[in-house]
Amino acid sequence: PQPVRTQHPSNMRGFQIFRAAARGVRSPAIWGMPGHRLSTAGSSPGRRLMSDRARIAALSIDDWAKEFSAATVDLAGMDIRSISYQESASRLRTLMQTGLLRNTDLVNKPDRFFLAHRLLAQHAPQLGPGFWIRMTVHLNLCAGTVLGLGNDEQIKMLDEWQDKGLLGCFSLTEKLAGVNSGLVVNTTAHYNEATDTFTLNSPDRGAWKNWISQGLVADKTVVVASLFVKDKPLGPHAFVMDLRKDGKVVEGVELEDMGRKTMGNDLDNAAIAFHSVSLPKSALLNRFADIENGEYVQKVKGMPVFHMIGQRLFSGRVAVAQAAMSFRHGLFDMTEAYADKKQCWAPDSSPVLSAIPQLKALFIEHKERAAALDAFVGKCEAELSAALLKDQAPSLALVDAIAVAKVKAVEDSIEMCHRLQNEVGSYALMANTGFEQRDFLTCCKFAEGDSRVLMLKMARDRLKQFEKKPPAGDSTLWGMEDQLCSSLAAKMAAEVKASGDKQKAWDDNWKEVYELAEVTMARTMSDFMKA
Repeated sequence: PQPVRTQHPSNMRGFQIFRAAARGVRSPAIWGMPGHRLSTAGSSPGRRLMSDRARIAALSIDDWAKEFSAATVDLAGMDIRSISYQESASRLRTLMQTGLLRNTDLVNKPDRFFLAHRLLAQHAPQLGPGFWIRMTVHLNLCAGTVLGLGNDEQIKMLDEWQDKGLLGCFSLTEKLAGVNSGLVVNTTAHYNEATDTFTLNSPDRGAWKNWISQGLVADKTVVVASLFVKDKPLGPHAFVMDLRKDGKVVEGVELEDMGRKTMGNDLDNAAIAFHSVSLPKSALLNRFADIENGEYVQKVKGMPVFHMIGQRLFSGRVAVAQAAMSFRHGLFDMTEAYADKKQCWAPDSSPVLSAIPQLKALFIEHKERAAALDAFVGKCEAELSAALLKDQAPSLALVDAIAVAKVKAVEDSIEMCHRLQNEVGSYALMANTGFEQRDFLTCCKFAEGDSRVLMLKMARDRLKQFEKKPPAGDSTLWGMEDQLCSSLAAKMAAEVKASGDKQKAWDDNWKEVYELAEVTMARTMSDFMKA
């Protein structure tokens, strides 16, 4: 792919378009014409498809954003209280078939991939998380994993999915394992040399895939399972497979509806079990590892497949961080617009609500804190986009920054939106104000690595680094981060010596662990923005 000039979202014209929409400015650049359709006059279907594809590929980011916004304008009119998840999925199929957003954009045009997530997230205060999650599961987790781990033929399938309007889901998380476990999975895939096939199994209820978004309607899935070759366990690997053929669930696959949720019921969430499902050898996403002549072969030395599976979490974390910020901006913009008009009683005047000192200060604080986070997340996106375009793994510094971006953008947005809710009186109790969709941020908190789990990893890694190479000199002159590491290490050593239980020592000092994580995140942000 030809490199695309990538700018920080805070400076990008596309981001300005997005922010205008979040403020409710219904300019032609945002809303376009309802019922956007690509031109179809005067050509055969095949030629028209290629012509449209070439035209869309040549669009500037500004023009592309206008067309994408026009194609999604009717989402704002969805009644999420009554729409079925089948209808919601149908809308995504239609959107994907326009070709404006391609299954391969994550690596070919990452600027469009991330901007699409921000543009859709502008609807979150009205629509909640359902449609946004539906899109990112298909594009980032399912198609993105095929792009990252698949061979050329497997990647070509993505165009066929697009043309047919096929949707995918990502079957990783299990009832007793998954992302929070450190990518441990109990679903198994045994290779059968005699038939050159795999047998996919959920050995027990705990191994059922759990909370699989789009799992009840998806045509395809990327399933992560522990691979066994000649009964030797080889760790998690990814397989692409049909969930449905001709509209019917494939033999051996069992689906359960996770049930009603507090919000986002326009999105289906499934529990999925595999009962001796036979997969062809071609189902294994084999860019980095394969089976040749009955033997397991790691194609890239020092690059375990489960590390590459985790790559999709990086792009997902950036998208989630941006979605949290989009929701926050939208909620604050809507509320400030209301507060600017809402008159309040006073003895000698009728001040507007936004002039009340504590609320006025909160609006200012939000803008200052959001600007810093937008710049930080924007730099993460820019550097990750550059790596994706070059087909390179992100640097360790970028990986750390992305994890921090996900945590800080989400947690800061949760805090600020909660404070806003408690400063605007009964307005926050009314429907269609955006406050009823605040659980969107809860979804962001849990997605692509729970915030708490990411913080625990940051603290663990920083403590290990300290123990391996503590700083020299007078400890009273150390920085706060090193002093916290020293204190935590000493407390844990004393408890381990007394009880012999390292996990208990870690758990008993959980407050100091999270304090270390907070300080580490602050330093990571500062270092990354200076680099």
